[in-house]
Amino acid sequence: MENVAIGLLIPFLGTTLGSAMVFFMRKEVNRKIEKLLLGFAAGVMIAASMWSLIIPSMDMAEEQGKIKWLPAGIGFSLGIMFLLALDHIIPHLHLKTDKPEGIKAKLKNSTMMVLAVTLHNIPEGMAAGVVLAGAMAQNSGITFAGAIALSIGIAIQNFPEGAIISMPLRGEGVSKSKAFLYGMLSGIVEPIGAIITILITSTVVPVLPYILAFAAGAMIYVVVEELIPEAQEGAHSNIGTIGFAIGFVLMMMLDVALG
Repeated sequence: MENVAIGLLIPFLGTTLGSAMVFFMRKEVNRKIEKLLLGFAAGVMIAASMWSLIIPSMDMAEEQGKIKWLPAGIGFSLGIMFLLALDHIIPHLHLKTDKPEGIKAKLKNSTMMVLAVTLHNIPEGMAAGVVLAGAMAQNSGITFAGAIALSIGIAIQNFPEGAIISMPLRGEGVSKSKAFLYGMLSGIVEPIGAIITILITSTVVPVLPYILAFAAGAMIYVVVEELIPEAQEGAHSNIGTIGFAIGFVLMMMLDVALG
């Protein structure tokens, strides 16, 4: 259980530390650095989706005597549709835009900005939870070292996400303590989502291949819908591409080395 607790808390710690940057930085994150960090987060999430989720999903399905690619295909598609539905339901506001998305609601812009980041964190919490559940299950092929590697990778990309949400809030006049609190709370959904996923998955081991791929689909939705477009917007789009490459390679090495 100690390994499970560590795996749950590491991603949240990354968001918390990133949000704390509001106490040490006076201005908003430089646009070039922001592009680099967005690209980095996208690279981490895609590599994690492949090595920590989709490949284990296929391997596990094969061991269970199922068609190797079928659970991965079904789970991935459902994950995309799940995030698409949440994107249309939850009221949220993305950075550097003034047009809210989701169901119309009379909420403050700061609240809707936090909801936007929270929406992105849901699949990351699911991913951490399902891999930890796989490590707890017997004969799943997933190790606790691999689960911790995924948690570390998510935490690394959560650090800039925490800063990217808290710093603009500070720029809008929100106090440092409140900006930090909002940034930190945007990441609380990850351990909560992970715990719920563990509880569901651990009781029905045969669905693990589907849920692994489901989490991958949800993560890829966030990458394609938000992270990559924001990293490539405007000038210096190559900086986002460089960040993507760094994040992808780092997560790949973490997963292979520790998994």
